[in-house]
Amino acid sequence: MFARVQVIKETCTDYAKDQWNLYFQWCKYMYDDGTDENGYRFIWRRPDGSLQPARGQARIPSVEAIEKLVAAAKKKGWGNHSG
Repeated sequence: MFARVQVIKETCTDYAKDQWNLYFQWCKYMYDDGTDENGYRFIWRRPDGSLQPARGQARIPSVEAIEKLVAAAKKKGWGNHSG
């Protein structure tokens, strides 16, 4: 099933602007059958600002990176959502 994704909130690693950055996003997934769901995803953004979709998979460099991004989302008030 195909889904369009609407990003509601996001936070990212603080790598240099000319490097790839890992984003943690709270999203709305809108499926082609008319249903939708909310959920989280990790996705890379290229230095030019475009996203690197990888069929639902993003290489995460470390658990520390995950923990930092989730902590930042919680601090901003949106890291405790559930589906």
